[in-house]
Amino acid sequence: MNENGVIELWPTRLMQRVLPDADKANSVLSGLIIELDAETRNLTTDYRSSDILQLEHPAVRWLKQCINKTVIDYLHAQNQRYEISWQLQGWANINRFGDYHDLHNHPHSYLSGTYYISIPQSTEDLPGRNDRRPGAISFYDPRPQANMTAIRDDPQIEAEHTVQPTPGMLLLWPSFLHHFVHPNLSREARISLSFNVVLNQSPEHLPQQ
Repeated sequence: MNENGVIELWPTRLMQRVLPDADKANSVLSGLIIELDAETRNLTTDYRSSDILQLEHPAVRWLKQCINKTVIDYLHAQNQRYEISWQLQGWANINRFGDYHDLHNHPHSYLSGTYYISIPQSTEDLPGRNDRRPGAISFYDPRPQANMTAIRDDPQIEAEHTVQPTPGMLLLWPSFLHHFVHPNLSREARISLSFNVVLNQSPEHLPQQ
């Protein structure tokens, strides 16, 4: 509550940051994922078959450290200062022309995120709508129809938040949050690495209500 008695209820926290000096690591990660794609059928869609973050590879270890640091910062932003233990589960995404990820969330995990490795610099000049957002990711208000009562200048009027990723960007959000990845409309592949933060359950996690 602030000095005017205003209480902000039920926020949804999304963390967005660009990792410094990511160019060199992205070049290595891109090559690694392309190799895995050549060896593994349905690499992107069969995300449960392997965990790329378990690979003993210098670029993967670097990214894993960056993800863990971001998770710590996210938890601190929620004033969660006690010890929390988790595991990371990650999978690679290669989105070619027309590929997209339908509206979904990530059950059985606490936080989820994506790290962007390679983003196409141009798109195909296609007929039709001019409001397409190729390669973007959209997040949706988890409170159904909360914007129905919004009036002018009310921050609740937008039920969708869209991010246009850039290489080196890391996004982190609550796993319950529904999101949609817009189609890639480039002949270049869009390469990213998504992950879940799965808590090692502990009595310390139980809330006091």
